[in-house]
Amino acid sequence: MEAFDEEQQAFNGSPLDDEKLLSGQFWGELRVFLAVAKTKSFNRAAEITNTSQPTVSRQVKRLQDVVGSQLFVATARGVRLTQKGEALAHALCRLDHTLHSITRDLKAEAGEAEGTVSVSITDGLNALFAAPALDRFSAQYPKIQLHLKNPINMMNPRENQSDIVIGFRPAESADIRFQKLGQLHFLPVAAKDYIRKYGLPTRDNLEQHVFLQSAYYLTKTGLWDGWQQAVARGRVAHYCDNSLAYGMLVKAGQGIGMLGSYSLLEPSAVPLELDLRVSVPLYLIALTDRLSARPVRLVFDWLSDVFGGNNPWFSDEFRLNNPPSEYDAGFRKMFNLAGNAETDTSR
Repeated sequence: MEAFDEEQQAFNGSPLDDEKLLSGQFWGELRVFLAVAKTKSFNRAAEITNTSQPTVSRQVKRLQDVVGSQLFVATARGVRLTQKGEALAHALCRLDHTLHSITRDLKAEAGEAEGTVSVSITDGLNALFAAPALDRFSAQYPKIQLHLKNPINMMNPRENQSDIVIGFRPAESADIRFQKLGQLHFLPVAAKDYIRKYGLPTRDNLEQHVFLQSAYYLTKTGLWDGWQQAVARGRVAHYCDNSLAYGMLVKAGQGIGMLGSYSLLEPSAVPLELDLRVSVPLYLIALTDRLSARPVRLVFDWLSDVFGGNNPWFSDEFRLNNPPSEYDAGFRKMFNLAGNAETDTSR
């Protein structure tokens, strides 16, 4: 007998051949459950689904009866997902994201490049490079909308519910594609106001200085050991995990910070000679199936250019200064430096 033949229809058939929906009759309950899971409130879920709180309660109870498990527990601060409820919520979030992606792709393929593409990117890279460069991209593709988001996971687009992530490590997964971009170069920086107050930091006097620390620099990878040792010699003034706010704290003179080399375009920034240089590779990470959609592919290629090795600030070579270019024209404008040199915007 053949492995799959006419007599084995139960194994040969496509799921579309089965007239019965395996999910049963509870699509509405699943939608209500996901609303409760996201809001942690029956009242808020009722508002989102345009129904009443008693209706939400009944639908959640009916869903729990169908699946045979308790999905929520009541607390003084609202409702909390059980372990099985959390597993179901994550599965439904993935389904929700997939359905949303499919509808966008169908619309995009019906005409010109059109749709929303979600990108997870740090605040600093977004504000200083992606946002200023977006004007020219939007002029070329006016019907593509970008949803720029803070990353939850620097490697996994699905966990971020994003099409694309700009991260610091390649992603090892069959359904994810990654592309090496350029290098992000870090060095210790202090503001002129800080130096006027505390004096110039050197390798010999760090005990007299204060630092700005971030959870990103506390990882045990060995990459930031030199920075951690320098900070340990002084004291930490403040902690900040938002990359843009971290840079603003340095600019305000609140302490010595570890910043990208491009921060030196800020007139008040002073590079410090502490024998500290760290280069981190950037990766563009995307869901493989999403790259078949033209809007996602166009955004992917655009980001490859903005953060690739052709951008002097992300080249393999560490430089304290770079000549003006199309890549930092918007960045220089933010710092009122656009008039210092002409830039080529012909590309």
